[in-house]
Amino acid sequence: MPAFDDEIMANIQKSVQEIPHPSQAKGTNLYGSTKIFPDYQASEGQSYLTLVHGIPHESSVSFVAVLQATRALRKGFESVLYFYGPGALACMDTRGFPTTGDVAFPGNQNMNDSIKTFIAEGGTVFCCRFGMALHGCREEDLIEGVVPCHPLDVQDCVIHFANKGAIINSVYNL
Repeated sequence: MPAFDDEIMANIQKSVQEIPHPSQAKGTNLYGSTKIFPDYQASEGQSYLTLVHGIPHESSVSFVAVLQATRALRKGFESVLYFYGPGALACMDTRGFPTTGDVAFPGNQNMNDSIKTFIAEGGTVFCCRFGMALHGCREEDLIEGVVPCHPLDVQDCVIHFANKGAIINSVYNL
């Protein structure tokens, strides 16, 4: 700790001692656990489409969307992820530092790992070629199993799933 005069040191000690730490022991419930809605499962033929237009690791919004799509898949929905715009960056298997696949900071590869899990469990992932091109990404750098798509497919994909009566979750962040 830097050198502080006696008054500042006394205020530091006073501040630290005002509230006991930790205020709650590890494992203490801070929130209730009552689930309000039933744990719905998909009916035969139900679909769930998630559109992602957000930069990976810049916000939790895109990551949570992938987790929701995975949960829908596990509930029996035909679940599809569609990345477009800056969301296309999430589909790159060449992310990492100092080499591809390396975790540059905690959580850096969460999106990649979650997309790979989604595909391995039977989900379908589309990635807009225009979104890739906007950010200098190449098709050969896509995560294995990701399907590259024409830019006009974004709208037609939404129409396709709307016509099927799918649940459509669209997340947008920059």
